[in-house]
Amino acid sequence: MAVLKVKFTKTKRDKLAQILWILNWISVVSGIILFSLGLFLKIEIKKRNEVMAKGDINSVPNMLISVGVIACIINFLGGKICYDCSDANKFSRWKLVMLPYIVCTFCFTFCILVGALMCYTMRNELEESLYLGLRDAIKFYKDTDIPGRCFLKKTVDMLQIGFQCCGNNGFRDWFEIQWVSARYLNMASKEVVDRLNSNVDGKFLVDGVPFSCCNPSSPRPCIQYQLTNNSAHYNYDFLTEELNIWVKGCREALLDHYTAIMRSIGITALLIWLFELSVLIGVRYLQTAMKNVLLLGDLEGESDGWLLENSFVETAKYNINIIKNLGKANQISTVSGMNDPNINVQNANCGKINVTTKSIPAAS
Repeated sequence: MAVLKVKFTKTKRDKLAQILWILNWISVVSGIILFSLGLFLKIEIKKRNEVMAKGDINSVPNMLISVGVIACIINFLGGKICYDCSDANKFSRWKLVMLPYIVCTFCFTFCILVGALMCYTMRNELEESLYLGLRDAIKFYKDTDIPGRCFLKKTVDMLQIGFQCCGNNGFRDWFEIQWVSARYLNMASKEVVDRLNSNVDGKFLVDGVPFSCCNPSSPRPCIQYQLTNNSAHYNYDFLTEELNIWVKGCREALLDHYTAIMRSIGITALLIWLFELSVLIGVRYLQTAMKNVLLLGDLEGESDGWLLENSFVETAKYNINIIKNLGKANQISTVSGMNDPNINVQNANCGKINVTTKSIPAAS
């Protein structure tokens, strides 16, 4: 029994073809939107590439870009097919193409759904990439005279100023690394030498942060050094001075930034998927209705259209059997007990046949 069978008159078939022609052109625009969103996300990720570890974080924008290009091609072809389907004679040219086209379009719409869901599932990969990338960027913050790392100080400073954050997880991350270059340390100072000797790795560690961690909204001049020493500053308590420096870590700030972008892209991709799915359903109804009207032979009469010719279970069994039998058509069975039915079968008129020969008359 057909699934969701609908009866179409010639007028309804023509209107459906015209509507689908318009919707396919709108789908071309939606493909351009998907391409643009993927390109935008790729550029946004590339902007912070220096503070991200290498990983699969580009898989989502790459997929959106690919799906967007495919959407433009498929929907452009779909528009041409639907336009020709308003004429039964032109439909005969696409009769054999429409079913493969519908199957390919179904796979394509599934890819849109996967891309939309990936926007919500890549948060963990993005968080790990940001954690490792920011850890290394902060670690090499002081290496302003080393090729390949000299740009990291500016990158981190601009990041902390732009996103109003400090450190990887928080401002205390700067306490655990030497972020002041050795070329700017006064080695003649006893305080500097003592601090270097007090550390096992010989690092100059201070309870201070770079200037880019300072909050310009603070009512007092920014305190960058001896942040945990209340006695070093007048009327100061580091536990309550929240406005002095940024408290949020840059990993959290960047993660919130990209999560908001991907959430918006995911919602847009889901809406496009629903739209593409509705167009696909319409094309399927048009294909079956036009196919049936050709079988009936009455181009002006009514015809049935459906999503599936048989039930879901029967359709699934049929497709599974097709998959199982792929490649078996040209194979000879070698299973024990099974022989070619044409073997050892006598052909008709293959035995000896006694043919009476006429004697040649003797010459007189």
